[in-house]
Amino acid sequence: MKKDPYSNSPISNDDIDMFRQSITGARVFKQDTHRFTNKPKVSQAKQFAQQKKQQQSEFFFSDEYIPDIDTNGMVNYVQDGQDRFLAKQLRRGDFVPDLTLDLHGLNKESAKDELAGLIHECKKKHYYCACIIHGIGGHILRHKVPQYLVQHPDVIAMHQAPLEYGGKGAVLILINLPQSDEFRR
Repeated sequence: MKKDPYSNSPISNDDIDMFRQSITGARVFKQDTHRFTNKPKVSQAKQFAQQKKQQQSEFFFSDEYIPDIDTNGMVNYVQDGQDRFLAKQLRRGDFVPDLTLDLHGLNKESAKDELAGLIHECKKKHYYCACIIHGIGGHILRHKVPQYLVQHPDVIAMHQAPLEYGGKGAVLILINLPQSDEFRR
């Protein structure tokens, strides 16, 4: 003899019978699961931001332009019209980077996008100094990153980072900020 599964439940047998009577005539419905085949649309604002970032990186950073800086030795650059002492201050570690960008594992095109994003973020948040870790590896980014940075009008100085910030595998940069005298250290 089968045991009634509802015998230990707090619901009485009368309630169960009343429920069964109320659902007589009900039938099983077909599951109508819908599977989307297309990717969800990217918001227009996000798409516009990506396009703008791509255009900025293409505009400022050219692979064809090779500036007159030594990328084999110690990287050292100060924009024309700026104080030459800035490079020495960067070398000594007088400036502490507010942001650090690690480019390990990126190719040249991705590195361009990230550099444009870093400079934009520095200007937006009023960060004066940033550290870019390009690594040593195959020497591709080690040579290209300084060449890209020299081309950007908002990079006023650059120097190989002190050991505590990455040494030969990194550079420190100073960003030209609007009203930069208020934000300098």
